[in-house]
Amino acid sequence: MTGPLPYFSAGYPSGSSAASGSPVAMAHRGFSLEGLENSLAAFSSAVELGFCHLETDVHTTSDGELLLFHDRTLDRVTDGRGRIHDLTADEVRRVRIGGAEPVPTFDELVAAFPGTRFNLDVKDWHSVPSVVAAIERHQVHDRVLIASFSDLRRRAVLKRLSRRTASSAGTLVNALFLVLGPLLSVRGVRSPVRAVLRRALRDVDALQVPVRYRAIPVVTPEYVRRAHELGLYVHVWTINDPAEMHRLLDLGVDGIVSDRADLLKEVLQARGQWG
Repeated sequence: MTGPLPYFSAGYPSGSSAASGSPVAMAHRGFSLEGLENSLAAFSSAVELGFCHLETDVHTTSDGELLLFHDRTLDRVTDGRGRIHDLTADEVRRVRIGGAEPVPTFDELVAAFPGTRFNLDVKDWHSVPSVVAAIERHQVHDRVLIASFSDLRRRAVLKRLSRRTASSAGTLVNALFLVLGPLLSVRGVRSPVRAVLRRALRDVDALQVPVRYRAIPVVTPEYVRRAHELGLYVHVWTINDPAEMHRLLDLGVDGIVSDRADLLKEVLQARGQWG
């Protein structure tokens, strides 16, 4: 593993990292059995359990307010309707997640949980400048990991920042590693493949992936070993079954993203890997 960035090395309750045996435990959109995802109530519940890494998503309103919200529209989880990009911050403030909780801003998240780490999935191009501005405004470079399915969008954020943040690969780079990774063990092509992967992964610290993509297995013992050989962390999403959590941890993954923060904590406690 490479020398860990603060995002990885100082976020776990014990102050340790995956590299020293304590996986990063990430609360997916906070923790709420009532479905209040990405609300301050959900994030508070995760922090109260002892979680120091919160996974969340960001969208930006028409007037530039950076919000914590997964979907492009309000329709699925709130009592409002419409695309966030088409609405003002004042309009979004009137709606409630699950009819109960307001949609939080990134500023509110940072203020509410000092010291907590944030895994930010940048959902649209409109959010690139607002994400950069928010990170610079709060100087939380060491507390943020930038993620996006789009590697172009992810890199657009990284290029605009005044200093380094952690980052995870997007869909294209993840696919490249999955396809080319097995060739790292083939004599004669090992060196050129490594060179290609090194360039593609030049600004990547973690591979955040599902266990499988459709019928294609992703997280295997060989996959984890190859990632570690290149100095990359492997974080797996979104795992809610304790037996699967144990299986993945036995494989040596460095982090798990879960809707069931309560169950993930129990698993890590049982393994002696919590706190």
